[in-house]
Amino acid sequence: MEYVIIIIKIIIAASILNVWLFRFNKSTMWRGASAGNMKQEFEAYGLPEWMMYVIGILKVSLSLALLASIYYTQLEEIAAFGLAILMLGAIGMHMKIGDPIKKSLPAIIFLTLSLIVALVP
Repeated sequence: MEYVIIIIKIIIAASILNVWLFRFNKSTMWRGASAGNMKQEFEAYGLPEWMMYVIGILKVSLSLALLASIYYTQLEEIAAFGLAILMLGAIGMHMKIGDPIKKSLPAIIFLTLSLIVALVP
């Protein structure tokens, strides 16, 4: 099971880092409303621009901590639970603006995977 958890950590971190570092200014089918980039998505949620940067820093930092937890296990719970909380927020934002459930699918998947990392011994 240890190797499965490591693979899950890598999948979560790689996906979140991809969104926030490489696809930040790109359109995807998962963006809220009809947003073409991250800034437009946060505007669609009714959130200020500074919140986008705070959330981005948290997601990138917690993703890196999740990767580091492969070697430094004391980081595992805080990184996994932190990401789970942020994923709950993402799901809530999609619901707030009436997005179809499919737009919440990545957040639902990463919420589930984060909870598996945090809770499976």
